[in-house]
Amino acid sequence: MHEQRHGEYKVPGGKLVAVDLTVADDHLAQVSVSGDFFLDPDEALEFIDRSLAGLPITATVTDLAATIDAELHRARTDGLIGVPVTMVGFDARAVATAVRRALGLSTGWSDHTFSYLDPGPLTPAMHCALDEVLGQELAAGRRGPTFRFWEWREPAVVIGSFQSLRNEIDAEAAAVHGIEVVRRISGGGAMFMEAGNCITFSVVVPATLVDGLSYEASYAFLDEWVLAALDAVGVEAHYAGLNDIASPAGKIAGAAQKRFVGGAVLHHVTMAYDIDADKMLQVLRIGREKLSDKGTKSANKRVDPVRSQTRLPRHDVMASFLATFSQRYRVVPDTLTEAELARARELVETKFGSPDWTARVP
Repeated sequence: MHEQRHGEYKVPGGKLVAVDLTVADDHLAQVSVSGDFFLDPDEALEFIDRSLAGLPITATVTDLAATIDAELHRARTDGLIGVPVTMVGFDARAVATAVRRALGLSTGWSDHTFSYLDPGPLTPAMHCALDEVLGQELAAGRRGPTFRFWEWREPAVVIGSFQSLRNEIDAEAAAVHGIEVVRRISGGGAMFMEAGNCITFSVVVPATLVDGLSYEASYAFLDEWVLAALDAVGVEAHYAGLNDIASPAGKIAGAAQKRFVGGAVLHHVTMAYDIDADKMLQVLRIGREKLSDKGTKSANKRVDPVRSQTRLPRHDVMASFLATFSQRYRVVPDTLTEAELARARELVETKFGSPDWTARVP
């Protein structure tokens, strides 16, 4: 008996792709692609459908897309299609993603309910520990996707997992300003974090949500809502490079990720609200080098705080961000379990508060 499946994928900035298919003996059987996209010539659709039939259900997005492209190329080369194929508003990867969603191997935002966690002010080390705990809990199937803001009282620098401590941090300046240094589990650059002067949040999602996306593309995908949230408070923003969010006036935020064995993705962002750029440059050695390389004399010309563009209190900006996230996705208030908090405290003692971990890349 053939099992009927249906999947849809809306291309960001593009069109909707739908796939109806059947599965027989762990292979795709009858496949029908449809949607509000544009395709020329018409008969190309038949070759797309045909290319997918018979493929194993374990085929990745890359495998599926390559098969579609190869079939269209063969049809054109053999003269079965008289003109070059034009795909507008979608591509072979979009079709492949819709197939994976039909198979339940790829998911969309609407397939998930997010727990909103608000544990109150915690130390930066505790926040880093919670990122690891929540990622592990989702990967183990004990918790669903989560969204939370960081709140803390102590100034800190949170460095990337692979950064050199001595190359990144001016230890003397950090001590003078009473700034704690913590190493997180994700890669990327240092986050200079003053309580009340930046906005930091973490999202933990199943890997199925970014199935088929390149590592680079997953950053922009997971932060689409952030651009909408910034627009809601009057900030025109766009993604810049791999993991930066910028406005016409300068950089606003940076993102970082960690992938967990078992299928969870941690994605967190730190956004300048009213950053003390001069203090930041005293503490961050690499920050000085970046500015020097760009011929920039003042950090304020590179880091553009949200406060200067919105004129809104930080709490109001965060409330607007949560409202945007909640309007786009299903969100329910939740709390951390005692077991999760205990595990996070243990990690602070054994890892994130340990000099061995902080200086693991000296």
